[in-house]
Amino acid sequence: MLLSFSQSSWNHFGWYMCSLSLFHYSEYLVTAVNNPKSLSLDSFLLNHSLEYTVAALSSWIEFTLENIFWPELKQITWLSATGLLMVVFGECLRKAAMFTAGSNFNHVVQNEKSETHTLVTSGVYAWFRHPSYVGWFYWSIGTQVMLCNPICGVGYALTVWRFFRDRTEEEEISLIHFFGEEYLEYKKRVPTGLPFIKGVKVEL
Repeated sequence: MLLSFSQSSWNHFGWYMCSLSLFHYSEYLVTAVNNPKSLSLDSFLLNHSLEYTVAALSSWIEFTLENIFWPELKQITWLSATGLLMVVFGECLRKAAMFTAGSNFNHVVQNEKSETHTLVTSGVYAWFRHPSYVGWFYWSIGTQVMLCNPICGVGYALTVWRFFRDRTEEEEISLIHFFGEEYLEYKKRVPTGLPFIKGVKVEL
């Protein structure tokens, strides 16, 4: 917080660290409220994957190097503010999706349907089939826009797009297995919300 309000060239990195901390803490907190049976230290998503850790470290290194050699690049306030808006939008959408799904939401794609598992199509799920992924997609790219990181900005956009393309297809295979025609009808009506990602193709 102190870094965020400082007058140094690191103030936008302070914005980023606050956003990062809020994201991971709120993932745990919302899981604790919605689905306490699945709650664990993994719910913080700090150990999401090796790729996630490498991506975060890469963005810190890029920011540091560019801030040393081209500090003016890190003081494009309107661009950082745009990134902050993307982060806020993404965070709000993801948490709205988690609260709307309730106990149906899980950080791990489920391969077996539980007795209480229902298909959620209301709220933000009436706008997008995968609102939590849409939120995380724009949140992650927004962090790099906020940092004015041109290299990681492009890298994040390509990487998270590919990740969510594969994740969406994996999840929809399970959802079609769980809910059959009900999900197929929902899939026809509502888009994924992710750019150029249509989900799993269904052979008729």
